[in-house]
Amino acid sequence: MKTIRLKAGKERSLLRRHPWVFDTAMESGRADLGETVRVEAVDGRFLAWGAYAPASRIRVRAWSFEEAERIDAAFFERRLRAALDLRARLAIDSDGVRLVHGESDGLPGLIVDRYADTLVAQFGASGVERHKDRLADLLIQLTGCARLYERSDSGVRQLEGLPPVTGWLRGGGPTEVTIREHGWRLTLDVATGHKTGYYLDQRDSRRACAELVRRFGCAEVLNAYCYTGGFTLAALSGGARHVVSVDSSAPALQRARAHVALNGLDEARCTWLDADVNATLRAFVAEGRRFDLIVLDPPKLAPSAAHLERAARAYKDVNRLAFKLLPPGGLLLTYSCSGAVGVELFQKIVASAAHEAGVEAAILARHGGAPDHPVGLAFPEGEYLKGLVVVRR
Repeated sequence: MKTIRLKAGKERSLLRRHPWVFDTAMESGRADLGETVRVEAVDGRFLAWGAYAPASRIRVRAWSFEEAERIDAAFFERRLRAALDLRARLAIDSDGVRLVHGESDGLPGLIVDRYADTLVAQFGASGVERHKDRLADLLIQLTGCARLYERSDSGVRQLEGLPPVTGWLRGGGPTEVTIREHGWRLTLDVATGHKTGYYLDQRDSRRACAELVRRFGCAEVLNAYCYTGGFTLAALSGGARHVVSVDSSAPALQRARAHVALNGLDEARCTWLDADVNATLRAFVAEGRRFDLIVLDPPKLAPSAAHLERAARAYKDVNRLAFKLLPPGGLLLTYSCSGAVGVELFQKIVASAAHEAGVEAAILARHGGAPDHPVGLAFPEGEYLKGLVVVRR
């Protein structure tokens, strides 16, 4: 077993069980891509077993902090069983479920989602890449699913020195899948859909949207960055009289329209705009439009801390425009999926947007990822999704 020794004082994060070791923390040692290494403090004390990534700033991702543990087939089976048992206890009202959530499930870099009878996996780090075949076999065995599609096409892999890979790992067939969620039916394509095919992390936020529309009697709803229309279905199901859905992707809008028909909802209550969201909001402000509830769920605007300043300006601008479209008593459901934008910073950005719009507002609720997207207490970076339900006073 190869050994990685850290510089003096750099062991503190591992002692707190944070799973990452950065290149700047290393004193000595190296290994092959994905190889399991022993991580020691400068005095030789054991700290963790981890997977080595020679090209990444995150040089080691910890598998375990127990010196007696062995990183073998039994280890991976234990970790997968624990993740699956947790999801079974959550009693999620959907057959679209995140089964493995990377570091927060003790499997750094591994994302696994289940869509009905189909598994989709992202191998985003060198360690899980090295053990891909073993993990794929275990996933099929433990879930009873017949097929597993790989979506290892995120930018994180490139930072690990790994090429993008997509395609069937086990089984095969059509990549179109239908799932159910809160009584709705939704379709997705595991080969081309965003992330692994769909935004499972917003499942509970969509249900909350339907409840808010119903409770507040929201007649006019705007769903910005609507993608395939999950929040549109929620608003219609909650009783909205009219929903305007905006996205710059024509295929996404086409699927969103199909979802309305698939769920037996009235297409006449919908307006679809293939357009830039910011330009559309500015036009609505100029026209004096008003909406009782607005959903802002933009794509990741800050992929890293280097993009934070620009992203903060973009978040503020779009929220400022949304506040101008709300009447007193109107609701804004606003989200950020940028991990670099923390919860406190996001609230400050939205508060600044309200101030610049000249309105007063209050937070009614906070949203985060659905419970099948747990966040490890020692791994705050896992809390990438945050949302606010804001009422204009």
